[in-house]
Amino acid sequence: MIRPRQFDLIAFDWDGTLFDSTTLIVRCIQSACADLDLPVPSNRDASYVIGLGLGEALEQVVPALSRERYAELGNRFRRHFLAGQHEIVLFDGVVAMLQTLKARNHWLAVATGKSRRGLDEALETVVLRGLFDGSRTADETASKPSPQMLLELMREFGVDPSRTLMIGDTTHDLEMARNAGTASVGVSYGAHEPATFEAYQTLHVAHSVADLHAWLIAHG
Repeated sequence: MIRPRQFDLIAFDWDGTLFDSTTLIVRCIQSACADLDLPVPSNRDASYVIGLGLGEALEQVVPALSRERYAELGNRFRRHFLAGQHEIVLFDGVVAMLQTLKARNHWLAVATGKSRRGLDEALETVVLRGLFDGSRTADETASKPSPQMLLELMREFGVDPSRTLMIGDTTHDLEMARNAGTASVGVSYGAHEPATFEAYQTLHVAHSVADLHAWLIAHG
C-alpha cells in the first residue's frame, strides 16, 4: 500500500497535546506537595515537568527526597488525579483529526509519560477505540527525553526516522524526537511556552487542534 505524503508514522504525546489535562496535572502536583508539607511548586514549575514519567517529574519538582517520600508523593498525586480525572476531555477536534489521518493510512501512535494502566483506560473509551495502532508509556520503556519510545515504535512498524513525525506540547517531546532523529511539530496550547520550542527546529507550531489538523493535511 502506498502511504500518503511525507510521514508514515505519526506519534502524539497525550497530556496537553490530545487531552486537555494540563491544569489538572499541575493542581494535583501542587496538592500532593501540600499534603506532605513540602514546598508547593509554582504553576510554571509544575507544568514544566508534564510529559516526564511520574517519578522523574516528582524528582525534578521536589528534589532530594528519600525514596519512601517519593513513593508517598506519587501515591498522593495519583489519588488527586483519580478524583479529578472526570474533569478532563479531549481537545475539540482531536477525534476528527485522528479519523482523517487514519483514513489516509498513516500509522498513529501515542508516546506518553503516562503509565500503561492510565493510557489503556483512556484508549478504551468509545471515541478512541481502534484509532491508534501502537503506543508506548514511560513506565514500560524510558521517560522522555530518551528516544526509546520512538525507537521502539519505529521498529514495531518498520518505519525510518525520516518517515516519522512526533507531535507534542513540551520540550521533552521535541527533545525526544531530536534524540530519535525524527521530525517534530509543537503545539502551543499545552504545558510549555512555544518560545521554548525554537531550539528544536520544529516543522510547525500549531496554536489549536484546527491549526494542527490543517497542517497535517497539507504537509503530513
